Amino acid sequence: MLRRCLPGIAVLPLMIAAGCSQTIQANTKNTAVFPPTPAVAAAAAPATVEPVAYQSKDAERYAAVDDGGYSLPAIDVSKVDPKFLRQLVDDPTGEPAGSIVVDTRQNFLYLVQPNGKAMRYGVGLGKQGHAWKGRAIVQWKRKWPTWTPPAAMIRRDQKLEKWRQGMQPGVSNPLGARALYIFKDGKDTLYRIHGSPQWRSIGKSASAGCVRMFNQDVIDLYGRVSGKAPLLVM
Repeated sequence: MLRRCLPGIAVLPLMIAAGCSQTIQANTKNTAVFPPTPAVAAAAAPATVEPVAYQSKDAERYAAVDDGGYSLPAIDVSKVDPKFLRQLVDDPTGEPAGSIVVDTRQNFLYLVQPNGKAMRYGVGLGKQGHAWKGRAIVQWKRKWPTWTPPAAMIRRDQKLEKWRQGMQPGVSNPLGARALYIFKDGKDTLYRIHGSPQWRSIGKSASAGCVRMFNQDVIDLYGRVSGKAPLLVM
C-alpha cells in the first residue's frame, strides 16, 4: 500500500499516492505487494549498523554547492548520525546492479553497484511510510522540480492556496534539488524520491510519505541512476 506523501504535513491515508505531485491521478488497481528476494528479506531483519567516524570527505561531500543557478547551504555533518551519510558498502540486497532499494526499517536507500557493492544513503520516511512495500520503476527524473499541492491538500490547508499553480523550484521547495518519479504498471504512483531542505529529518520518520534525501545526496543519486531503474521498497 502506498501513502500520499505531502512534505511535512500529515494527511489521510490513501491506496496509492504521494502528494509530492498532483497532476496525474493515482492508480488504485494492481497494487499487489511483491515479496522481496530471500537476500532482501534477510537484510530487512533488525540489525545493528556499526557507527563510523566522521571523516574530512564527509564535510566535503555535504559542503555548500551552487547548482543550476541555486545555492544549496552546507549540511553540518557533526549533527548527523554518521551511518546516514553517503558511503559505499557491501550490498545487502541481492538485487541486480542499477536497482534502488529502500530499507524502511533502517532508513537507508541503496543503489546497487556491480561487484557486490552498493551506494548507501540515509533517508527520511513518512510517518505512514512503513506501509509502503513493493516494486516499481523510476520512470523519469527532474532537476529542480516544481511542487504543486493536490487539491485535497489545499482544501485541508487554505494557506497552500497560493501554490495551487505550483511552487517554483528553489532551495525552500519541498522537492529539493532533484526528484525521481515512481511509476507502477505504467501509472504514476505520485510517489517520489526527492531532496529536502529539511535535512534534519533524514534518518527519521518525519515527512508525510515520500522518501527524502539530503539535497547533496539526491544530486549524487540522480547522476548515478540511468534508464528506468527498478525500485524495491521493503
